[in-house]
Formats: sequence, structure tokens, C-alpha cells
Amino acid sequence: MNHKISLLAAVSLTLVAACAAVQPNLPSVTETPTGKHLQGKVIWHDLITNTPAESRRFYEELFGWEFESVGNMVGFGNSDSYVLIRNNGQLIGGMVDANQMRSKDNMSQWVALFSVADIEQAAALVEPAGGTVLTPPTDVADRGRLAVVADNTGALLALLQTRDGDPADRDPEIGDFLWDELWTDDVEKATAFYRSLASYQASDHNVDDDDREDDYRLLSSNDKPRAGIMDNPFEGVKPVWVNYIRVADPAAITARVEALGGRILVAAQARDIGGEVAFIAGPSGAGIALQTWPITEN
Repeated sequence: MNHKISLLAAVSLTLVAACAAVQPNLPSVTETPTGKHLQGKVIWHDLITNTPAESRRFYEELFGWEFESVGNMVGFGNSDSYVLIRNNGQLIGGMVDANQMRSKDNMSQWVALFSVADIEQAAALVEPAGGTVLTPPTDVADRGRLAVVADNTGALLALLQTRDGDPADRDPEIGDFLWDELWTDDVEKATAFYRSLASYQASDHNVDDDDREDDYRLLSSNDKPRAGIMDNPFEGVKPVWVNYIRVADPAAITARVEALGGRILVAAQARDIGGEVAFIAGPSGAGIALQTWPITEN
């Protein structure tokens, strides 16, 4: 097993261990049961971090997020081993303390959880499509059943079949997760993988005014945009799912990042298609993007 897959496996084991140790009663991803599975939608985000206290302060100060401990429910002695993240009272994600797994690797990153209606069927499709099942479908009680996989270009993601149904579609508020985008070295190869997994509709769009060719792949399900795929904009960066937070002013956010222990990876800048974007890392090094929305011309 090469180092890349070994590290992904370690990350996946951390996530599943945090969510699945000793038969936990991990809370549902929605407090209002819907009974519906929105196949292909990103319905949750977990931050794996080796600096949980610093990460908590960072996101509290930066976005006003609220953190709610459920550690005792997952069987760890530390009550902060897994915490829920809320924005304006709404559940939006969770945070995993990677130190509980005592790994020598820094596994810090954000992990996107994709909805599937039948996790056994979805997991069975991963390897024939060129991906890797890092942890098989695992019962996480109230949350449902979870599997962690790598796609056929090496990007990590998780599949979740919720027990009570997926969160309903709603317009994201400031501080909510807005979008999820795969940066990869092979857009066509990755598209084939995800279409086999969730029957996405794929369409191409031009997001660069200086380029006449379409350069952005949009994945949709049930006529709703769910995620994007694009050529990796940075050399040496492995394929990764990038998660976007809706903000009103990326420059105002990035001005506070370093003082809070984070790093600015890409400074706030206007986009050709309108709006502004920035890319930052929290105290543990986990990267996350900032984006204004709706897109307006500058």
C-alpha cells in the first residue's frame, strides 16, 4: 500500500472510529426527519483535526459557529472527541479529534459526506469504477450507515445512508456550507466514477472569460446542482474535495485568519464569473474555501 492510500486509510479509520466506536448513538444529520434520500447531495461535513481546541476557537471567531459536545455518546473518555457544529442554530457538520487515534500522521482535513439511498449497493460500485473502499459500510446508529472511500483519482470522501432522511434543500445562509468541488488531475475519469456512483447528470460550463472552452464540470441530480469538478489549479496538490463556506466579504474574513492561528492559502480575489473567493487553512492545516453568493458582477 503506497503512502497516499495508507494516509487516506488512516483518515478513514479515524473518521469511522470517531463515528462508529463501541456502537455509538451518533446524532442524525438533521433534527427534522425527512424520510428522503437526496442521492448525490453533500449532506454533511466532518473536520478531522489534531488541534481541536485551536480549531474550535478559530471557527467560532471567524464564522460564529457553535460547537456542541457529544463525545460521551461515541464512547471516548474525552467529551470533546466528537462535537457537532452549528451555524445560527442549524446543524452543518462535526469535528473529530484526531489525537484520540494516536496516529503519527497529521490527518487534518475536511471530509464531505455524500448521500446514497443504498450504501451497500453504492459501496459495491466503488471498486469496479476504479475507486477504493477504505472502510466498508458501518452502522452509526441514529446517523445511519457510513462508508469511507477514495475515488478513482485518489480523493477522499464518505458515503452516508441516513436513517431519518437527508436535510432538505435550502438556501445557504452566511456561514453555511455553500458548495463542494473536486480538484483533480483527470476530470473525465473522475466524472465517470461519480456518475456510476450516484447517476449524476454532467454538464460543462465556461467559468473563465479568457478561455473560450468549457472548463468546469457540473454534477446535478434531480435537476439540482450538487457539486463541481475541475482541473487541479495547483501543481503538487493531490486530488481533493474542496468545501466552500458562504461569506459576505472574503477579504474581511482573511484579514483575521492569521491572528487566529490559520493561514491564507489564496488571498481574496474577484472571479471572472463574478463574486469573490479565497482559500484558507485552519490551525491544523485543513483547507477550506470562502465564496460570496449569489454571484454578482464586480
